[in-house]
Amino acid sequence: MRFRPCIDIHNGRVKQIVGGSLTDAGDYAKENFVSSYDASWYAGYYRHAGLTGGHVILLNSKDSPYFEETKAQALSALNSFRGGLMAGGGITPENASEFLDAGASHVIVTSYVFKDGRIHRDRLKEIKEEVGKERLVLDLSCRKKDGKYYVVTDRWQSFTDTEVNEELLGALSESCDEFLVHAVDSEGKSSGIEKELVPLLAKSELPVTYAGGVGSFDDLELLRKLGQGRVDVTIGSALSIFGGNMDYKRVLDFFRETD
Repeated sequence: MRFRPCIDIHNGRVKQIVGGSLTDAGDYAKENFVSSYDASWYAGYYRHAGLTGGHVILLNSKDSPYFEETKAQALSALNSFRGGLMAGGGITPENASEFLDAGASHVIVTSYVFKDGRIHRDRLKEIKEEVGKERLVLDLSCRKKDGKYYVVTDRWQSFTDTEVNEELLGALSESCDEFLVHAVDSEGKSSGIEKELVPLLAKSELPVTYAGGVGSFDDLELLRKLGQGRVDVTIGSALSIFGGNMDYKRVLDFFRETD
């Protein structure tokens, strides 16, 4: 289990938000934390600690008046830690190279592949051929409905018909290098992890990073146990560098000790 750092950018600022609150209308999100530092500062902070494999997420749609400012922040972060961070948020075959050229190790894709409520295999093939399997991460961020987890898109507001299960993870493993999964209903709440989702993710043949609900070191221990040490994790709002109560240096020590 590895710690994967994050940089979430909304309206041109590094923020931590309540995931389920994000909407395109008015570029609104319920904010837990708005940083006085820019994205490149965080990238440098992670680089200094040797924390590779984290992600930079653009939370504004391309139609937002804030998109260019958010994008500029993301590109600056990628350039500050070349090869150390992945980029996600509105990635398509047309713009993927811009983020890779800026220094992203991978691009993270959701809505381009999961569109209009379903998975588009032709689009998955297209983005895979454009960037290569080894530089593609599929975002399977999900919400629970009728007792099952389904991939959600459009700033996590729209349900698809794609259930996150062992069969899906196996089928998609031929097309990408890793998975990123935000448990959206827990994202930004620091109220505990999704205990039913984590064991499912542990069945993945590929590396998978879980995000959502981590609020304590007990949560990390539980995630390690339920994920059999195979599920990596992102900590957002609970982390001290984002205004939370989990000390950043102690978190690093936790992962060094359990490595």
